[in-house]
Amino acid sequence: MKSTLFILLLCCFIFIDASHFRGGIISWRALNTTPSGPTAQFLIYQRYSWRKSANAATNCPTLAGLMAVTGSPLACWYGTCSGWPAITTDIYCTDYDAVIDYSSGERYDTVTLTLGTSRSVGFYNFAWLALAFNYGQGYWSVMNLLYAYVRPDGKINTSPVTTTLPVIYKTVSVQHVHVVQMADADAGDVLVCRWATGGISAGNPATVSAASSNPVQYIDECGSAGVCQTPTQAIPGAVLFGSNCTIVFTLAASETGQYFAVALQIEDFYSSSATTPMSSVPIQFLFYAVAAPGSCSVRPVIIGLRPNRACIGQPINSTVSESVVAQPGCITAGIIRFTTSSPTGLTMSAITHDSTANTYTMILSWVPTAQQTGPQGFCAAAIDTLNQQSDQWCITFVVGADSPDLNRPVIVQGSASPLGTVFANQSLFSIQASKTVNRPSLNGTNIYFNDAATNSTVIQYDAGWSPNILYSGNTITILVTNYIWTYGHTYYITMDEGFSSGTEFCGPESIKITDPFFWRFNIWDPGLSSTTSTTTAAPTTHTVTSRPVSTSTVNTLLTTTGIQVTTTIMIATTTTTTASTVTTSTTTTTTTSPTTSTPTEISVFTPKDFEDICRNPVAVFNAIGHLAMLLVHIISMFAFYTYLAKTFNPNITAQRVRYEQRLRRLAPG
Repeated sequence: MKSTLFILLLCCFIFIDASHFRGGIISWRALNTTPSGPTAQFLIYQRYSWRKSANAATNCPTLAGLMAVTGSPLACWYGTCSGWPAITTDIYCTDYDAVIDYSSGERYDTVTLTLGTSRSVGFYNFAWLALAFNYGQGYWSVMNLLYAYVRPDGKINTSPVTTTLPVIYKTVSVQHVHVVQMADADAGDVLVCRWATGGISAGNPATVSAASSNPVQYIDECGSAGVCQTPTQAIPGAVLFGSNCTIVFTLAASETGQYFAVALQIEDFYSSSATTPMSSVPIQFLFYAVAAPGSCSVRPVIIGLRPNRACIGQPINSTVSESVVAQPGCITAGIIRFTTSSPTGLTMSAITHDSTANTYTMILSWVPTAQQTGPQGFCAAAIDTLNQQSDQWCITFVVGADSPDLNRPVIVQGSASPLGTVFANQSLFSIQASKTVNRPSLNGTNIYFNDAATNSTVIQYDAGWSPNILYSGNTITILVTNYIWTYGHTYYITMDEGFSSGTEFCGPESIKITDPFFWRFNIWDPGLSSTTSTTTAAPTTHTVTSRPVSTSTVNTLLTTTGIQVTTTIMIATTTTTTASTVTTSTTTTTTTSPTTSTPTEISVFTPKDFEDICRNPVAVFNAIGHLAMLLVHIISMFAFYTYLAKTFNPNITAQRVRYEQRLRRLAPG
């Protein structure tokens, strides 16, 4: 009777779990990276995706905080497993799509671990949905290497983080370049991704040999040969570039309608010379091969407002409001929905259509909590009316960090230089941010110099790589080369989003600067500065020495107004003016010095300059005056007290009386 019941339960379990797993992610972070005592608390993050139509247990009919029940634990398979708590893999629903047929969700759990220990923890079960190479209902294994170690820099390590859509459409017979997003809270760590491996215990991590001290070599990371890329080639011909986690591959036309599993491990190393990873984070998802429709072979694209893989600083408990903007590839197509992978609590609006620009927009709203501190990923893909999917578009919110702001330039004591009027050979520009900034991680992040007369860009530099841009502390310096500004023209500077990036995690990015009045300057026009003088005096000859001019090149030092300080060579010019008078008329002859193409030096003297120049002399004269008054006071007081002493001293008074008596005795008669 018991055996029969067990068989019935097993059959039901297999029926419920058959062919419905669609990948997952496991990562972790220390709640306090500063060691304090023998133990530390770690926040474990799990995210899994399921076939929505498979069964009620893993179906997310709504996103109202419902839980997808798996019935399996996140188990410790190797290493220091004593004290590992019972953690479930049940997830809270965050995303689903009935057409692509998936449900996704995530969960957080806090565990206390002894420092200096390591273990491999993971979700091991079955069954993957049917894959291209007949591996339906095969085992899966999503394994994470958790080292609770103190790093060489004295901090407790935090694992990398990543995110993805569970199912990504890829057109057949086209080469694809797919980038997997990865970030790390520990600035300076070297991130590398690799194919997951089956280890020596492929098929069941419970059979791992205890002979090894390195669990990553002995744990089955991909569960079955059908999910591991080697040696079975789950994606035929795919090439992985580990330094930036980029997969290059082409799906054959004969594979249309098939699923291909991707199983990767993202690892962090303390330095480029390190050989042992400090953690290993699994990410597993699916490619689905589709044929391009005959009526329109151009897929939709997400065009903004943020660039793909943007990094956004977001304070805790503050409201996120971001726009996802997509555009169909053909005018005959429209965007009908977005597939998403989002953090808990994030909501999405209905899609709105701008018929003028033919764009479709969805608004994201979210208030991140303290538990979500650190990188939180969001991914989306647009689906058009022809059932074509755009490339995956992902952004990372760095909860608990601020994005750097570029300080708005001001004329006096400003944060940018130059401003106002400058010479036509101006080449050095600089602006300050609100915090320490770095070069952006993405190429194609530009700064633009625009002519206000035509609203056209005359110079642009890519901050991702250009040697003309230097980042140092919170200052960004731009050197303009091989360009001479036009006399009398006004220019303004604009910048792409992410022109400056912070130092936390993936580098929170500055906002896009499009305001034409944010940073402006104008070029001095020497043609408007020439003057002419005449004389109607008596017929005499005068010799006048004009103001010196500069013939040297511009010095790179700047005044507070943006006018460059120049090193000058003094040249005196002589003007002779002769006037002749006759009975009925006056003739005036004026001789002027020859003009030169070298701009005349202009001295700009602001109230602030006057205040600074006068401050020291006034202080010196005040000090001298006080010292003189002190000396006069001392001398006066000394004389006064001496007079009093001589006038009222009893001894001196008695002596004076005796002296007067002596004089009277000596006087005759």
